[in-house]
Amino acid sequence: MNRREFLLSTVATGAMALAASSAFAADKLTILGSVPNLGFPFFVHMLNEIKAEAQAQGVNLTESDGQNSAPKQTADIEAALVQKVNAIVISPLDVNALAPAIEEAVKAGVPVVTIDRRVDGVEGILAHVGADNVKGGEAEAQAMVAAFPNGAKLFHLQGQPGAGPAIDRNKGVHNVLDPLKDKYQIIFEQTANFARAEALSVTEAGLAANGKPDAIICANDDMALGALEACAARNFNDVKIYGFDALPEALVAVRDGKLAGTVEQFPGQQSRTAVQIAVAFARDKTEPKEKLVLLTPIVIGKDNLDKAERLNETK
Repeated sequence: MNRREFLLSTVATGAMALAASSAFAADKLTILGSVPNLGFPFFVHMLNEIKAEAQAQGVNLTESDGQNSAPKQTADIEAALVQKVNAIVISPLDVNALAPAIEEAVKAGVPVVTIDRRVDGVEGILAHVGADNVKGGEAEAQAMVAAFPNGAKLFHLQGQPGAGPAIDRNKGVHNVLDPLKDKYQIIFEQTANFARAEALSVTEAGLAANGKPDAIICANDDMALGALEACAARNFNDVKIYGFDALPEALVAVRDGKLAGTVEQFPGQQSRTAVQIAVAFARDKTEPKEKLVLLTPIVIGKDNLDKAERLNETK
């Protein structure tokens, strides 16, 4: 082989390798990871875990921030279908408003795995991975009952109407407290839409109208921290406040005795499991062992902080 033949052979080999590499890249699976709103630390953590698991699985990830808008999250799903993604992992902002877009994906043959928020009205969703939010709400209420064996007056801050976790957590709280309403009176109950600033103003209004409660049960940590701020402004520092989600900031507040507890629902484990299920099916049609995977939440207090998924993020 002369020099010219060698060079031509080398170029051809390189071109073939590049073509093979490009083909591999083109064949690499792409999934959509969609969360309701990256303005909430909970969903930032969830998307980060989706991203980490997608990388571990060797697939591309298209990220979607619903920006607290059902039309925006719907549009992201529709765009992903046009781009022919291989699977969708989604936590829907509103389980009813997102149902048509999810149904469209299912009909297009794209496997959909929901996380955190379950869509019951759509047939053909591959799987749902989440926490048993009813049990989480029950655990939260039971922790409050254990702290006040002789009874208590309490506020209840509910989550965003239409959101599955808000509906289920509310159900769990009432499952425990309604049969005990003679001893445990909910003297103020209102939604604060999972938002800290709104929880602050809602709690302020509740305190002004009803006085100091013994405890405040909140459907997430952002609301618990807003309620904490409202109580601190009035020097009501002995009100026991319970959150839900085990955010790092809430874990610090539990450690420091400012919050009585928070419910850990293991969102990282939810997210990673959902990606694993979606990728396995997209690759070789592997059906999940279970269509419904529900993790059991636990209440985190000072005595079991080591059980919190995000303890290493606390300062």
